[in-house]
Amino acid sequence: MTETVKTYGLTKRYGDVLSVSNLSMSVKEERIYGFLGPNGAGKSTTLKMLLDLARPTAGAIDIFGRRLSGRTRNEILKDIGSLIESPSFYGHLTGEENLRILQTVLDVPRENIEKVLSIVRLDKQRGKKVSAYSLGMKQRLGLAGALLSMPKLLILDEPTNGLDPAGIQEIRELIHSLPEKYGMTVIVSSHLLPEIDRLADDVGIIANGKMMYQGPLNSLHEMDHSKSLEEIFLDLTGKEQSL
Repeated sequence: MTETVKTYGLTKRYGDVLSVSNLSMSVKEERIYGFLGPNGAGKSTTLKMLLDLARPTAGAIDIFGRRLSGRTRNEILKDIGSLIESPSFYGHLTGEENLRILQTVLDVPRENIEKVLSIVRLDKQRGKKVSAYSLGMKQRLGLAGALLSMPKLLILDEPTNGLDPAGIQEIRELIHSLPEKYGMTVIVSSHLLPEIDRLADDVGIIANGKMMYQGPLNSLHEMDHSKSLEEIFLDLTGKEQSL
């Protein structure tokens, strides 16, 4: 199976702090990759390096079979959508007006606005000011913005943070539909194991910047039948954190 993302010895150091250490990541095409780890494990830093928002101290990144560099950056990034941290919008503008600004910046077809509003089920709320949106609606609008270019790769960092159970389920169902309906590869970062368990095909588990497990989700379930998935996760991450 083709790999959309592959990293080689990816390392990021901030002064004396080693945030990501020799990370080898493999994300297969048109699958959902759950990127798991405790808070502060290095998940967000890794995603920022994939988006060229942070430069690696060492290592290399291949996306769509091409090495990410200053020369290839723009061509690669135009096919990536992302939602990193909480989405920011102009509260005094409507959802559609916010997307129109983004559509102009990204230079994508106007009809993409209609498409993404339908995908995230905000088409009936398009004329409402964002200041009147619920947290779940704002998160869906953020997802619409990430989808606006109809990217090949979608990177989402904690997309269900702060949502109630109904909002979490709604976002989960939206993400789950993207590979089959639109041929997208999705990387979802989270510290919430039950959510990734319901969503992902493959997982990478990181602790203290190191990859502790990577592979199909069902193989993780089979590692120790006497233990729950939560216990296996804690075993993998706890050993590294205690060092």
